[in-house]
Parts: sequence; structure tokens; C-alpha cells
Amino acid sequence: MHRRRVSLRSKTYPGYFSSGAIALYMVFIVVPSIMGIYYSFTSWNRFSSEVNFVGLENFRKIFTSNSTLLLAINNTLVFTAITIVTKTVIGLLLALLVSRGIRRLSTVHRAIYYLPAVLPMIVVGIVFKSILNPATGVLNEFLRPIGLSSVAQHWLTNPHIALYSIAAVDTWKGVGFIMILLLAGLQSIPTDYYEAARLDGASAFSELRFITLPLLVPVLTVTTVLNLLYGLKIFDSVWVLTNGGPGYATETVYTIVFKEFARGHYAVSTALSTVLFVIMLGAGVVLIRFMNKQVDYD
Repeated sequence: MHRRRVSLRSKTYPGYFSSGAIALYMVFIVVPSIMGIYYSFTSWNRFSSEVNFVGLENFRKIFTSNSTLLLAINNTLVFTAITIVTKTVIGLLLALLVSRGIRRLSTVHRAIYYLPAVLPMIVVGIVFKSILNPATGVLNEFLRPIGLSSVAQHWLTNPHIALYSIAAVDTWKGVGFIMILLLAGLQSIPTDYYEAARLDGASAFSELRFITLPLLVPVLTVTTVLNLLYGLKIFDSVWVLTNGGPGYATETVYTIVFKEFARGHYAVSTALSTVLFVIMLGAGVVLIRFMNKQVDYD
């Protein structure tokens, strides 16, 4: 017994094996983040070689002189809420369908649903800008012949629906990744629970409500937090499809960060990133604590 313990310990990887990954993380993530927070309190810009400490001046400028910031924050929160709900609901439905489908086709279905997640956003943007074109786009061309001309819209140029169109495209691209995570959670649930429920005469809805969803709460916590963080820092989908337009209808916090940086206002740009970082950190902590309480309750 003693020899076995020694042999098992000898197979344990030493802690310094992770030093390379930790060093890369520190160099490319932690250090730039700390530098960005520091520069948000300075006068760093393209028009001067001097970098002076200015305290909270950049944050004052953000909330007083930037009239589009509140609109961008509202757009970011709306986009985040929509994509969290749509990706979670559709991803769960797809996961349930794949897990209960024909075994030989389940792998093919997973690959098909997951494929959009690996496509570059620039490719997705070009394709959907063509599909959503109001004059020659496939979507409007499909709606008009079947008597739904009133439904046809200027999907990316109408300020009232452009943000929702971007959310729909982003959902199409990212729902496959959420499906894979939820599918892994579904496959980890013991089948004994379902067999016992069927013996008691439980319906499919009852199984979903009292078995599947409660046991999926840990995975749902992960997917919700990932969707939350991704939604709050959304940039690529908006920039590729609308550049923040029409007007400021689809402006988000990170499109403002990009534009401020392009104008040479580096410190203001990093200050905006710092504000969003604090919001993301607070929202993530609150959400994780809330979801953990649900796990303990169940």
C-alpha cells in the first residue's frame, strides 16, 4: 500500500509545469490590464509626448462631455440581455434535440450547429450584410413573394431594428458554442433520475422542470456568465455590420472606445475600458453568487 502511494505521488506533475502558462498570462493579460488602468488616470494622447497624472479628469469627461455614452451603455445592456436569453433558450433546445436524436446523426448535427462559432466575424458580417440588404437581400426577396412584404425591412439601416438584427446575427453565430456546453451538462445527468420519473408517470415537461433544469444550473451559470461578459464587450459584430450606425443607433461602449483611440484620445479610451471592466467584474460576481444560491437551494 505504501509503495502504491509513492508511485502515485511520483506521477503527479510538479507545480512549475504551469509556470510557462502563468508567465504568458501575466505578460499578455495581467500586465497590459494594469497598464491600461494606470493610463486611464493620465493625460496620454497622440497630440503630446508628455504623460501626466490627471486623476479622475478622464472619467469626468466621459460622463459629462460624451453625450453618446449613455446611449452606448443602453445599447450594450439591451444587446447583452437579448443575446443571453436567445442563446440560452435556443442552445438548450438544440442540446435537448441532439441528445435525444438519432445516435448516428448526433455528431453531424453537433458539427453543423457548432460550425458558425468557428467562422471569422468578418466572414459572417459580409455574408449577412448581403442577406439583409433591403433591396437585393435574400431575406427580403424571400418575404415578398409569399405575401409578407410588410415584414421586409431595412434590417441594418433602420435605427429602430438595427440593434436587434445584430443581436440575431450574433445569436446565430454563438448559439452552437452554448449548445455544446449545455449538451455536456445534459450528458452528465444520470439517467436513473429520468427512469424513476417515468415510472412515477412524470411528463416530459415535468422531467425538464424538476430534473433537467435544476441539475443544469451549474452549466447554466457558466454559459450565462460567458454570455454576459461577451455581450458587455461586444464590438466585432457591431463594427462589421453597421460601424455603430445608423447614427448612434447601434453604438456600444467598445465602439466608442475604438473611436476615441482612433482619434488619439488614448487616456479617455482606456478610462472607458476601465469603467466597462468594473461593470463586468461587478455584474459577473453578482450573477455567480445569485446562481450559486440557486444551486444550494436545489
